Amino acid sequence: MKIAILHGPRDLRIEDHPDPPGPGPGEVRVRTRITGFKIGTDRGNYEGAEDVPGAPHYPRWVGDSNLGVIDALGDDVAHFRIGDRVVSRHHHQSVCVLPATSALAKVPDSVHDEDAVFAYLYSLSAYCFHKALFRPGESVAIVGLGTLGLGAVAVGPLLGARTIAVGNDDGRIAMAVQMGAHFGVRSDDPESRAKVKAFSGQDGVDLVILTANPWPAYETALELVRENGRMAIVSLLGRGEEALDFNPLSMDRFFIKGISLYAASGLDADFFPVSGVSQQGRHGHCHHVLALMAEGRLEPKRLVTHRFPFTQMVEAYEMALRREKGMMNVVFDWRGA
Repeated sequence: MKIAILHGPRDLRIEDHPDPPGPGPGEVRVRTRITGFKIGTDRGNYEGAEDVPGAPHYPRWVGDSNLGVIDALGDDVAHFRIGDRVVSRHHHQSVCVLPATSALAKVPDSVHDEDAVFAYLYSLSAYCFHKALFRPGESVAIVGLGTLGLGAVAVGPLLGARTIAVGNDDGRIAMAVQMGAHFGVRSDDPESRAKVKAFSGQDGVDLVILTANPWPAYETALELVRENGRMAIVSLLGRGEEALDFNPLSMDRFFIKGISLYAASGLDADFFPVSGVSQQGRHGHCHHVLALMAEGRLEPKRLVTHRFPFTQMVEAYEMALRREKGMMNVVFDWRGA
């Protein structure tokens, strides 16, 4: 099988490895059709930003959006059949063997491959709303309009949000409006706070979803959120940045405003927790996202700007490293690998 392995900064190789054994009891074997590229996170790995706690050292696999077809079943697999299309958080590779009980979701027949491959990424976008206890009708600003941010823009109105797209590129803002944002504003616009205030009808938005890593984006988020508002932070703040020259929890913008910060990681927050009932995380939201795709209400493929054979993966990573603004949703084709 073919696997993309990162051996160090900017040292990505497509390697031949033996096919995995199995599938064993409770496992399925999946032949990859396409994988998706999570530009911000994958670029940080590729360029050699500091390690994320818990991440494996070099050499390591890359990627976490994989769509394929089940071509073999182990014993005791009840919910999947040979020929099912499935999406998972597995890596850039041509074949994989996975537990049937893992983060593996069946794709409805009506959902296009290039939508489904982004289902787990968009489930993370949806999870940001749930973790921060979003309620329908609230105003939400999404700061950072990469793949994940545009996912939040697209999901927000379907959950009942009044959304503002905040970015540093007019093209990305136009994409956000195309995907459902009620309006967009540049982060460097000196009138941005006044425009947000006019939109929300109050002194800031109820919820900010922060998907961008740079500290200036965090400062923008602090400016836009209202008193007693919330921020869901899904970015890796400060990754690859210089040391801070300001206090990220300054009294005037955090303590005095009474802001609640939510790390978009782990399990969902819950208004009404029940003892003994497990909270859902991203996997549960993936099924909801796939259902929205099946209804034609959520279409990540509208933002696919580049399609590469897996053999040209390094070219895509180099484009991301150059931060080319015209690059958005990217898919790698593994058929024939």
